[in-house]
Amino acid sequence: MPGDVQLRALTKQYDETLAVDAIDASINAGEFFSLLGPSGCGKTTTLRMIAGFVRPTSGEILLDGVDVAQVPPHNRNVHTVFQNYALFPHLNVFDNIAFGLRRQKVGKAEVRRRVEESLELVELGGMGARRPQQLSGGQQQRVALARALVLRPAVLLLDEPLGALDAKIRKQLRLELKALQEEVGITFVFVTHDQEEALSMSDRVAVMSKGRIEQIGTPAEVYESPATVFVADFLGVSNLMDAEAIPEPEHADDRCTVAVGDFRLRAAAGDVAASGPVKVVARPERVELLEHGAERANCLPGMVERTVYVGASVQVMVRLATGAQLQASIANTGHADGYQQGTPVCVHIPEDALRILGDSGAAPPPAPAPAPEIAGASA
Repeated sequence: MPGDVQLRALTKQYDETLAVDAIDASINAGEFFSLLGPSGCGKTTTLRMIAGFVRPTSGEILLDGVDVAQVPPHNRNVHTVFQNYALFPHLNVFDNIAFGLRRQKVGKAEVRRRVEESLELVELGGMGARRPQQLSGGQQQRVALARALVLRPAVLLLDEPLGALDAKIRKQLRLELKALQEEVGITFVFVTHDQEEALSMSDRVAVMSKGRIEQIGTPAEVYESPATVFVADFLGVSNLMDAEAIPEPEHADDRCTVAVGDFRLRAAAGDVAASGPVKVVARPERVELLEHGAERANCLPGMVERTVYVGASVQVMVRLATGAQLQASIANTGHADGYQQGTPVCVHIPEDALRILGDSGAAPPPAPAPAPEIAGASA
């Protein structure tokens, strides 16, 4: 199946600014792959280099084994959907979608058949005669998708395509976009700064920072097992704390003791062979609040500073005896009154929920891409 993309030492330099710093990534044919990171991290520049709109300073872009780094955009079997849709206002929906096919001199009957198929695919059947300004933002985004998909590209590039929509429509289109990708089975490369978008739709995610890829993995891998301090801090809410790793030769392969202030905890995730200053991280949903004085391993004393009601859960901010602040996410069962400001608590962090990260946060080389069992299937 076409649509395999390999980036090899891909670099883009703008005068004194290194926008993309020799990144390597393997994107499988039929995969939904996201580039995720803050503004200015290099994700959009990377996408534009794959599209051909930006020429790399060095490196390779292999599309199905052929280096297209110096090939003009119109000669690549790749198409792009932009955040602003870029629809022609003077053309109706049908003609917007048919535009590329007519440029390729496809016959009239074939144009009609393929456009109507594309309209049905994006659930806009019967709307071909409307003008873009007669459609909602979500419908305009579907037209932009149909216009790209009708050309049957090997790779579809999406540059923050949901960014201009309101929150409710974004959530709806996330589900539709993933279902659409699985149905058509082509490679999607999706750029976003929205973590929820990337985690909910992607087979794999590349988290970027300062022009580099910090980590590539499935949504569960990058969230549950962050490889660097940046990934841990950027994704979701993290309880990052300074600690001192104390190696235990007898448990070197599976756990490590860490000193957090005057308290010692056991950590069974991350760099358990570390020694010296490190960062430790625990996700709020893995933190348990017990009664003050509870006798249990891996506990830190603290005091509730405040609670934040967010509907399905209650976020409890705790000031630890070490001086650090920690957040616990408690399922809303209607009994959150026990966490009033000033309440002393015992903060329990299970061993497997406490992850050790090297203090430098240096990114390891990205793991090779696993071959999907079914093209386009969710990992």
